[in-house]
Amino acid sequence: MRHDIRPNERAYSTKEVAEEVGIATPTVRKYGQILERNGYEFFKEGDRRIFVQSDIDALIAIRDTAQPKDDTAKELVERQQERLSSTETTSVAAPDTYDTALQDSAKLHEFLKFLSSELAASREMNAQLSNDITQLKTTVSRLQQDHHVISAGVGNMAQKTNTKIDKLTARQEAQYEELLEQEKLKSDMLQQELQAMREEQKREWQSQNEFNKRLEGKVKNSKGTWDWLRSLFSK
Repeated sequence: MRHDIRPNERAYSTKEVAEEVGIATPTVRKYGQILERNGYEFFKEGDRRIFVQSDIDALIAIRDTAQPKDDTAKELVERQQERLSSTETTSVAAPDTYDTALQDSAKLHEFLKFLSSELAASREMNAQLSNDITQLKTTVSRLQQDHHVISAGVGNMAQKTNTKIDKLTARQEAQYEELLEQEKLKSDMLQQELQAMREEQKREWQSQNEFNKRLEGKVKNSKGTWDWLRSLFSK
């Protein structure tokens, strides 16, 4: 148990320590928790820590350390244990000192001022916690609203995208059908033209054959006439 407090040594409230060290009140409590979980001992009145100069020095060491704060806290705990083991265990008449302090109006005023500052610090801490909770609720509410908006936006975008895809698909199918119909018409027209060309060629062949036959007949007839005339003159 800690017993290294000196007679008439000044005690500090959490708020006073925060001002002395130059950190926020919640940070003082945070550093105190780091020290305690590594074995450091504070003077306490119930659950409330009472700080003395050695505690302020420890908090400054935690504040200024460049290594992990738990490692620094362990070193501070070792120093505290060495200091406590080397200090005489003769009990300091804390109750008598306390009673004497209450009989001194100046010390009583100082003690009441200390209690008042601690109460103010507690109220400030409660107000800060209340504000933090309110802000947290507001943030959660905003996040929920943002989630709904994003979800709705994603759903609408997906629906619009699907609609566009359906329209594009339908348009492509219509274009494909139109192109297919055009190609079919072109193929039919080409077949008709080929058929017409075949028929025209067939008619030309028939006409040429008929002409050739007529010409051959005339040639035969002309040959007979010349043979008859030659026979007359030969007699």
